[in-house]
Amino acid sequence: MGKLAVLSLSVAALAVLIGERLITLRHLSLYYRELTQNYLPNCHHIEGIECGAEDTTILENGPAFLSTCVKHPDLPSYSDDPGKIYTLNLMDSKMKIKALNIKGDFDKDSFNPHGISLYTDDKDGAVYLFVVNHPQGNSQVEIFQFVEDENALQYIKTIKHELLHNVNDIVAVGTESFYATNDHYFTNGILKFVEPFLSLSWCDVVYYSPQTVQVVAGGFLISNGINISPDKRHLYVSDFLKHKIVVLEIQKNTVLSHVKEVDVGSLCDNIEVDRESGDLWLGCHPNGLKCVFHDPNDPPGSEVIRIENILSEKPRVNQVGYMQMTAV
Repeated sequence: MGKLAVLSLSVAALAVLIGERLITLRHLSLYYRELTQNYLPNCHHIEGIECGAEDTTILENGPAFLSTCVKHPDLPSYSDDPGKIYTLNLMDSKMKIKALNIKGDFDKDSFNPHGISLYTDDKDGAVYLFVVNHPQGNSQVEIFQFVEDENALQYIKTIKHELLHNVNDIVAVGTESFYATNDHYFTNGILKFVEPFLSLSWCDVVYYSPQTVQVVAGGFLISNGINISPDKRHLYVSDFLKHKIVVLEIQKNTVLSHVKEVDVGSLCDNIEVDRESGDLWLGCHPNGLKCVFHDPNDPPGSEVIRIENILSEKPRVNQVGYMQMTAV
């Protein structure tokens, strides 16, 4: 009887733990959020990328770059074709996209682009596109040079490192240097699920250069989007399941110091920074549970959130738009 009692108590305790964790995870996913679609008269549907754009960034005085058709093992896939990078002239009223041709010794068939970042070299004006790539489920960073007159990307190199094991997003700070977010600590599929299930804040930000590779910030539940302030003094990181934007100050030795956290009330994915105002524009998922299970008859939707004066004592957080769409 004693052994049976211990076993029964153990099973009951495990059931309570699992139940509590599932309830917590549901709340973290914002499963209860139901938003009303906004009327956005200046919002245009861009045709030709039905598989969705995972990340978008804008070249100063140039086009927007779109990373499309990423395939994630835990989310629905909308195309069997390899991923592509497109450009979009935001001044063109027709809003037509152009696929960039990739030149050089690069495996285009396994291209699975995720986060992207642009860097313009002050010395010669050359524009580099950094792309997080997941061929065959791996994690690496590709560096291309943008050849505007040929509407092409010239492949430069691939960067792999043991610290870049689950890269989600990236912000370039040099021709071969960048900060990157890892959205999981483990690489095993089951253990990846265990992390958010147990609320393990083990994700991090990594700095990479040819001379130095190191973890420069940690303690994230899921470190997702990342970007940099116009004066290059602060980094902004989305802590996805904590519904926060974390502000970090860049020190001289590339290590980051924690400044503040701003609540946004949504599962924010990617971050774009206005070069003039410094405002943050966030592409977010209002309901994570809907995003994971994805019912075509009840799509999860996406929302855009703007943060003004983020470094002030009272930053202003506003929802700019919400639409019944499936990718941000």
